[in-house]
Amino acid sequence: MSGRTVLVVDDDRDIRDALSDVLSDESYTVVCAADGEEGMARLRAEPPPAVILLDWMMPRCDGGCFLRQQRADPSVASIPVVLLTADPRALAHSAENGVQARLSKPVSLDELLAVVGRYAG
Repeated sequence: MSGRTVLVVDDDRDIRDALSDVLSDESYTVVCAADGEEGMARLRAEPPPAVILLDWMMPRCDGGCFLRQQRADPSVASIPVVLLTADPRALAHSAENGVQARLSKPVSLDELLAVVGRYAG
């Protein structure tokens, strides 16, 4: 992955596809994962992305599980994470979870591109 690479971790295929399309149109390289377990596998197998867009509610390994694993691995712990969720409780507690930014679903494209640009510009 490169400095303009975004890792999208979301269990909803339509959301992953839409985010990938929008970000690819803006010349970002996008890598997708269907849950936190797959997201961690991608982080460990490829060069680190500039930023991670992370859903909170997912099967197998949700956003909290992903963050615990990411923070415990020094090789990927410093990668910024943007929480992207419809869960208002997760948004309210996002600072406690160590995320750098948060976006509420459905997300405004301008807001999404501004946040991604901040970390992967």
